[in-house]
Amino acid sequence: MMATMLELAMLGFLREQPLHGYDLRRRVAALMGHVRPVADGTLYPAIKRMVTAGWLIRKNEPGTAAAPRLMLYLTAEGRDELEQRLREPDELDISDENRWFVLLAFLRHLNEPKEQAAVLRRRLAFLEEPTSFFYEGDRPMGAEEFDDPFRQGLLIIAHATSQAELAWLRATIAALEDPDSPPLQTHPPQA
Repeated sequence: MMATMLELAMLGFLREQPLHGYDLRRRVAALMGHVRPVADGTLYPAIKRMVTAGWLIRKNEPGTAAAPRLMLYLTAEGRDELEQRLREPDELDISDENRWFVLLAFLRHLNEPKEQAAVLRRRLAFLEEPTSFFYEGDRPMGAEEFDDPFRQGLLIIAHATSQAELAWLRATIAALEDPDSPPLQTHPPQA
């Protein structure tokens, strides 16, 4: 799972601009480091695999000091790989929140709004299915069924997050599928 997320994040960031390995690691860690820290022992073997696959190339360029910097560039094959992963994500990329966030961070690199909307529709269908962290038989249990304030809190927070994402997904899908629809409303960051 980690390798798939890592590769997608690397391809996505390098689609935006060539980067030195240190800069790439810093960006990847900011995006997904809360899931698992991105160590050199993870990043550099992934770079080597991706160079071998033909998705990346390395070039020495003058550095700010005397030493040259090894820069990473996305190849046409790497761009195709990124677009394929964005267009046809695995089921876990849709259902696993951490993988979904990595996918969502780069979904703008699909140039067709209808393709973007198709991916969002898959996430929407997943979120519309009744689920819970706790079940009675096959029935998902809600927060109101627990006396435990911690389980209540878990379920209340998860429900609020899901409702916010559902609203965003529906609005974004509508905007992508109908270019004449009003622009999306964004909310300023909370202090």
